[in-house]
Amino acid sequence: MMHEISFEVAGLPPIKNEAKSLLSAAHKQVRQVRSLLEAARAAANSAGWKRVPGLVSLELIVRGNGRPPGDATNYLGGVADVLQANKDHVMIDLGYLGELRDVALYVNDRQINRVGYSEEAAERTSYVVRVTSAAS
Repeated sequence: MMHEISFEVAGLPPIKNEAKSLLSAAHKQVRQVRSLLEAARAAANSAGWKRVPGLVSLELIVRGNGRPPGDATNYLGGVADVLQANKDHVMIDLGYLGELRDVALYVNDRQINRVGYSEEAAERTSYVVRVTSAAS
C-alpha cells in the first residue's frame, strides 16, 4: 500500500547552491525554508502523515511565469534537505525555527530513491511537493 502527501507552497523552493547550510538562521533562503516547513507541517497534520523510515519518492513541480531562476537539481536538493529529520548533524543552532525544527516527512534524504521535477506555467509563483512511501 502506498502513502502519499502533497502540498503547495507560495513562492520558490529553497535552493541548495552554496556550502552554508540552508538551515542556518543567517542563510538568505531562511524565508523559503520556513515556508516549506510550515506547509509540510500543516499537510502532515491534516493527512496524519508520520515520518517514514523506508524508501520514498520526491516530486517537485515549480510553477510560475517563465523559467525559475534556479535549476532542478538545486531545488530538489534544497527541498530534500529541509524535509528530512536528520537535522542533528547540522552544527548550528536551530532554535530560531521553534517547533518547525521537528518537522520532517522522512528520516534522511538518503531514503529518496526516485525523484521527479517539472515546471508549469502559472500566474502565481508556487511549488508542489509530493512524497510517496510504500507502507511497511
